Amino acid sequence: MASHTSTSTTSLQSGKPMAPPSSAVIKRLQSELLALMSSPTPGLSAFPTTSLTLWTATLAGPSATPYESLTFKLTLSFPSNYPHAPPEVLFKTPIYHPNVDMKGRICLDILKAAGSGGEGGGWSAALNAETVLLSVQSLLGEPNNASPLNGEAAIVWDRDMEEFRRKVLARHQEPEELDA
Repeated sequence: MASHTSTSTTSLQSGKPMAPPSSAVIKRLQSELLALMSSPTPGLSAFPTTSLTLWTATLAGPSATPYESLTFKLTLSFPSNYPHAPPEVLFKTPIYHPNVDMKGRICLDILKAAGSGGEGGGWSAALNAETVLLSVQSLLGEPNNASPLNGEAAIVWDRDMEEFRRKVLARHQEPEELDA
């Protein structure tokens, strides 16, 4: 695992360099990675890419949702003060969803730091990469249409599920298509 301990990371959203992670952050991420590998959760996986603080994840669309049988690629970028601040999580797979914008940014309470945006975020240091991914997976089947990033998707979700599924399939690309 030492090969993944690069000292610099970049914010996924701003592209700006972030401070190098501390040994406590590295140790926490190593522990989380070991837990994910030793007790895999069906429908999700995550592995470091260029550093231990930048992960690529895959999620299976939950059954009985418009995303059933689809696979999604995401990136997780862990800040230098993780777990006291949430990771940045972005969909890399194009997705049509009320709480995900066209750039892959996700509106989910647990991805907001406490006190951010004028309101309390739901992030807690007790959460981890697996709980974040499970929450994102759950969001696929249970969007928060009261606070959409994609207003059209929220309206279509509420009015016409068949049309919503058509829009999901029109936008979706399988992860291997993204790598080509």
